Order: sequence, then structure tokens, then C-alpha cells
Amino acid sequence: MRHGGKRKGSGRTPLPEDQKRIAKTIYITPEQQNDIDRFARGSSFSEKCIDLISAQIERKKRLENREVKFIDLFAGMGGIRLGFENAFREKGFEPKCVLSSEIKDYAAKAYKKYFKDTEVSGDISQISTEDIEDFDFLLAGFPCQPFSSAGLQLGFKDTRGTLFFEIERILKEKRPYGFLLENVEGLVNHDGGRTLSTIVNNLKQLDYFVSYKLIDSKYFGLAQSRKRVYIVGTRDAHISLDNFEERTTVLGDILDHNLPTVDSTFTKKLFEHFTLEEVVGKAIRDKRGGSGNIHSWEIGLKGETTPEQTEFLNLLLLERRKKKWAAEIGIDWMDGMPLTEKQIETFYKRENLREFLDELVDMGYLTLEYPRKKENNRRVPDETKPKGYNIVTGKLSFEFTKILDPNDLAPTLVAMDVSRLGIADNGGLRRLSIREGQRLFGFPEDYDLSFLKEREAFDLLGNTVCVPVIKDISERLADMYGA
Repeated sequence: MRHGGKRKGSGRTPLPEDQKRIAKTIYITPEQQNDIDRFARGSSFSEKCIDLISAQIERKKRLENREVKFIDLFAGMGGIRLGFENAFREKGFEPKCVLSSEIKDYAAKAYKKYFKDTEVSGDISQISTEDIEDFDFLLAGFPCQPFSSAGLQLGFKDTRGTLFFEIERILKEKRPYGFLLENVEGLVNHDGGRTLSTIVNNLKQLDYFVSYKLIDSKYFGLAQSRKRVYIVGTRDAHISLDNFEERTTVLGDILDHNLPTVDSTFTKKLFEHFTLEEVVGKAIRDKRGGSGNIHSWEIGLKGETTPEQTEFLNLLLLERRKKKWAAEIGIDWMDGMPLTEKQIETFYKRENLREFLDELVDMGYLTLEYPRKKENNRRVPDETKPKGYNIVTGKLSFEFTKILDPNDLAPTLVAMDVSRLGIADNGGLRRLSIREGQRLFGFPEDYDLSFLKEREAFDLLGNTVCVPVIKDISERLADMYGA
């Protein structure tokens, strides 16, 4: 009986010819050895050399091909894509979008109308990574869901349960050259900074050089102050987000003229008490005091007030914000607490005070309510405390919440109240137009939202990105990509 010999199926599977390693000898200086150890990735000298050689070959291919592929996630109106494409085209590349993802129906309609023939996929969490064509850059203005609840059991070591996880999943499996992410200002301090730290650390663990910064659009030629967090990364090196060329403008530079004005009960009341010049630059709200605010009782919106009533309401507006009342009431301080008749008497002496206060309640300028205590991170009425008088502060009940100053900047536009911003025009007031809103974000004049409902268009604007900021950042990505 014969023993030994090669069994069927034993031994290593032969490698294809194009995968077999070829032994080569190179001669390097000690300085080059140090540079390889410092800059290359790999556990062995051979792996480090291959890392550097592969990176240089990829650069040569990019310079020869000049095509840059990208995916556009949580795409909205496509503002990130616009800035990215403009920057790369000016640098001599031909950008090609291989996937766009957006779940909001009217956002997808606007996107497809502008970018022509572009298919917009839906929920990115339902798209397999295998179904995504290889690409070079991932772009995303991702929603910032509460990481604190998603990471409660994980000590913030994981992002599962948040939409950022979809970005991480795709970067990990597709390994593109780089990414550009945008998020709201609040991400910086969300959950004490741990959310942003989780995001940045997880991106670094995917072998990216990561940079991030809070950047204000007002320094990029836009007439809007809009602070947003920008996060970028590449395989090669950090991208600086400092020292961009500053350019400034004011609202008047982008406004149209002689558009139809609003003739309503609100505007009539406003102009019975103030001139057009007096309201420009003013906020119209009952939550704050100061000379920059006009209050409902100052225009008789719920009924004409006497000088005494106006004086008292302005006094209470400020007094109710003092922290000493929280200690006396026995609640955590909040910005605007109800004060009892007895508490009001300490700073406002008047006969028949209760009747005076109740009349303002009947008019709708005051409300009688319980103070609010903190309960599970929410404010709920504390019925163990006596009721007090408080200002009625429903900002969005006003037809206009701010009259913009053409010699200044627009405030940060948000979807909730962008349609309530007023413009002085033609001797009266009108709303900020959709076209003017687009200019505040740097969208081109041929980007058309006119086919949407006004509510839908303003919702898109309130959630979009500042195209010139994206373009300036993308120029630096293009320089690194083509280096």
C-alpha cells in the first residue's frame, strides 16, 4: 500500500497570473527609509512601499482620466452637488454623479428638473452598497438625529440607529478617495460635543485624514449669516478649512424691486403705529424686549392698549426672565416664567392690580398659567405651584416676524419661518420672494422652483446649503485630488 503523496484538493489554490507577486530589489537612502516609515501605511516594509506606489499610480490615473465620480446623499435641492461640480470643472475635471438619494418628494422633483435626466433614488438605508457604482467622493448634508438615544447602550462607540451610519457603511465598503459632509451649527455642542467627536473618530478609523470647522456663509459673498459645520476627508492628507478668501455683500444687492406688497389687517395695524422706515430691521415678536423689537400690544394687534398697559407689558416682558423668580417659585430657571399677582406687586404698584392684569388676559396679551418644571428633558406644567401671569409668546401667529434691513444681512433662514420675513418695497411690505431666497444661498438664476407650492419651496430653502461655501471647500478637495 502506498502512503503519502499529494491529496486531491490539498495545498494552496494557485493565484491567477495577474495577482502573483514579483520579487524586485530597490536601493534607497536612510532618509527615504525614514520617509517611508513615516508616511506610508502597512505593517511591513513591503506593504508600505506598495501603499506609496499605489497612491502615486492612482494620482497618475486621475490626471490622465480627469473624470471624478461622486454620490450625493440626502441631496435636497442639490446644493452640495452644485458647488462640488462647479469647483471640479474649473479645475479641469469632469464630475459625474453615479447616485443621488433623497426621500422628500418635492425635493426630488426640483433636483431632477435642474440636473436633467438624473434619477433620484429613495431611502439610502434601503440601497445595498453592492448596487452602488464605484466612486471617488461621497457628498452628504446628513440629518443629525439624536446620537444620545441611539448610543445609549454603546458609550458612543457606534452610530447604528442614526443616518450617519449609512454614510459610514458606504465609506467602509466602497473606500472612495474622499468625502464632504455638512450639518447644522448645533452639531458642535450636541450632547456636550460627544456626537461630533463620535463622527470624526469613526471617520478617522476608516483611514481618512479628517478636518472639520464651523463656517459662516456671510464671508463667502452671501447676504445671509448661516453657520454650518463642514467635515471633509481624503485618503492623502488633511484639507485646511481656514483662510478662505473673504468677500461680503448686503441684502440690498440681491433684492428685486416693485413687487406686490401685502395689504392685510396686520400690515394696516403696523402702519397705524409705525412708519415704514421705523419698522425696517425690527423683529416683531412678544418673547423678547429691547429697541429692536416691536410687540403685538404696541400695534394693537389684539386690541388697542393704553400707554399704561403698554408700559406694564414691556416691564413684565423683561422682569419675568430674571433668575431670582425661579428660586422663589422653586423651579429650574426658564426664559420667561409666570409671576403671581403678589410677585408682580413687588415691582409694579397699582390699585386694582388683579382687575388690571385680568383685563390684559381677556385681551389676549397675558395668559394665566402654571410654572413649568423639567421632566424627562421636557417642560410640563407644575400644578403644585400657584398660577401666574405670563406674556403670550406665539411668534408664528404674526404675519411677519422680522422686517429685513437692505443694508444688513439676512438672519439664518429656517424652513419654519422663512416665509414670514418682510421686505420694504414699493411703499409697503412684502414677503421675501423664492428667487431672492435662492440668491441668499448662492443658487444660479436658472434654478427653477416656481412649479412648487410656496410652502414646499421655502421648506427646501430653509434646509439647503450655501453653494459658494461648498464650492470653496471643493476647490481644495480638487487640488488635493489632482495633486
